[in-house]
Amino acid sequence: MKTWPHVLVVAGSDSSGGAGIVRDIETLAAFGVKASVAVTAVTVQSHHGVQHVDAIPPERVLQQMRAALTSNHVDAIKIGMLATAATITAVATVLTDHPDIPVVLDPVLASSSGGVLLAPNAKASLHRLFLQCALITPNLPELSLLTGPMNNEPREAAIAQARELVAAGVQAVLVKGGHGDGLDSVDILVQAGNAVQCFSAPRLAVSMRGTGCMLASAIAARLASGGDLRTAVGDAKAFVQDRLADSGHRHNLR
Repeated sequence: MKTWPHVLVVAGSDSSGGAGIVRDIETLAAFGVKASVAVTAVTVQSHHGVQHVDAIPPERVLQQMRAALTSNHVDAIKIGMLATAATITAVATVLTDHPDIPVVLDPVLASSSGGVLLAPNAKASLHRLFLQCALITPNLPELSLLTGPMNNEPREAAIAQARELVAAGVQAVLVKGGHGDGLDSVDILVQAGNAVQCFSAPRLAVSMRGTGCMLASAIAARLASGGDLRTAVGDAKAFVQDRLADSGHRHNLR
């Protein structure tokens, strides 16, 4: 009997379906990967903003993760919204027992519509969790919040700040360039040993929520299927680009 690759998604729910666990499961399914879930928060969201966030008790998040890991052969873990420092600590506790499973963490600090999705006192805990991950995927605003404001040319500054995180023990950082300027959207992968690789695609005149969830889940899907990190990032970037192009095409048909 064929065994499908399996990813455990640890993230919040988005009532609009535009981001969060719904987007994660959609993405994993597109790659032929099964999903189990540990819900960290229930959010009331529309495509225009976040109205309310209810964090799930940390002990319940821990129990969900352990139940999923006991019930399934999990090949990778994708982490999104964590909401509180206590939840981050609970997640880190579970990961300590599973050091061989690659973890992709999208450090969700705020929604694309501007709603705050991580408690201000949780940043230090998040930095410690980074050390347990194969990859973290901050966008440019998140990178600035994690390491400080950018003072140089954006691309060089992003590489320097990603290297700061790697020097502090993070295995790899993918800086997402969707919030940048220019004709191309350039994502920058910085790994231990200071290896740097850029993944570029034309910047499309279309706005779509949940692209960060989509990218991280696509990377996790490829890692779960046995791919190496660079190939996983390239495949995920192409997948998101195709979805953005399709979204723009459907919008123009209306």
